[in-house]
Amino acid sequence: MTFALKNAQVAQVIRSDDEAIAVAQSLAAEFAQQSSDRDKERRLPYDEVERLSESGLLAITVPKEYGGAGVSNVTLVEVLKILSEGDSSLGQLPQNHLYSVEALRLDGTEEQKRFFYDIVLKGGRFGNAFSERGTKNVADLKTRLVRSGSDYVLNGQKFYSTGALFAHWIPILCVDEAAGEGRTSIAHVERHAEGVTVIDDWSCFGQKGTGSGTTVFKDVAVKAEHVLPHYLAFERPTTMGAYSQVMHAAVDVGIAGAALKETIQFVRQNPRPWIDSGVEYAYEDPLLIHKIGEMSLKFHAAEAILSRAGSFLDRAFADMNETTVAAASIAVAESKAMGEEAAIFITNAFFEVCGTKSTLQELNLDRHWRNARAHTVHDPSRWKYFAVGNYYLNDIKPPRHGWI
Repeated sequence: MTFALKNAQVAQVIRSDDEAIAVAQSLAAEFAQQSSDRDKERRLPYDEVERLSESGLLAITVPKEYGGAGVSNVTLVEVLKILSEGDSSLGQLPQNHLYSVEALRLDGTEEQKRFFYDIVLKGGRFGNAFSERGTKNVADLKTRLVRSGSDYVLNGQKFYSTGALFAHWIPILCVDEAAGEGRTSIAHVERHAEGVTVIDDWSCFGQKGTGSGTTVFKDVAVKAEHVLPHYLAFERPTTMGAYSQVMHAAVDVGIAGAALKETIQFVRQNPRPWIDSGVEYAYEDPLLIHKIGEMSLKFHAAEAILSRAGSFLDRAFADMNETTVAAASIAVAESKAMGEEAAIFITNAFFEVCGTKSTLQELNLDRHWRNARAHTVHDPSRWKYFAVGNYYLNDIKPPRHGWI
């Protein structure tokens, strides 16, 4: 399917934090209706992504001085959590788009900001071509941007390209040979530019609607004004890495919330109790009630620590320095670890509480566990716990990169 961004205004412009949350709630309710069917059929959400663009939610982080709402990070994570409760693929899809909007805010030229923010405000979407397979580690990139006259040429191959199938523009993380040894830039190219191939080969058992497959770039022409020196975001204290991670945390918490709601609904609608419980209905079973209480507590703890992480990011945005950025990164690491714990615990406990009937394939209730299991392996929580412990015990600040 081809997407062409019209020159005319095609998206609503959201003006406030409260409006952003209200729009997210409305869309999430709409997305939830066919969420299970899309997962069963692996039906990519082209129409739903269009609705997301038209709603204005993809532009809520555009700064006020450029015509956007410039919402707080507390609001941002709430919006993504709400969308992820409705459909976790549609909650994850904005993550890379919003990352690119933020990268422009931190290091874009005035001309780049005005050009790309205008596209976003009109409903334009960024995809993602950051990660590669088969390299030494996640930071080892083979995709190269080289000078060609006053502009550039790009060559390389990416995977985990969430959002690229639905994008108008694809930001590509690449080694920029003109910038110096090992320095990375983001090259922005149009989705249907010559030499760009987006392949729908995402075969994961969860998050099926993200289309996070392969993108190939062969001798792609890149204008100099579309290249962002992304290495600058990590040569000084910025919230770039924490910002990326907090959005993943919001997706995990949203999945946990969806599974908890489904658990309660299932028990109320299927009230046959266990034979030894001595009660008439399952929802009167004290052991089952205890488990629901445990699930609820973990979810609410994850919600609270997610909001806390957003507030730490807001403080760092207001005064970006070594201290505030490190504190924000640690708060986000805590949220990511807690969000994962809640999502995995709740989606697993769902089956324990709901019993054998809940495993029937036609009900597709395992999608919450599959989505949680797939999404929570993005960045290992064991390193989040290490960063948190090292910070509090040894006063060692976390590293500067996009994974903490």
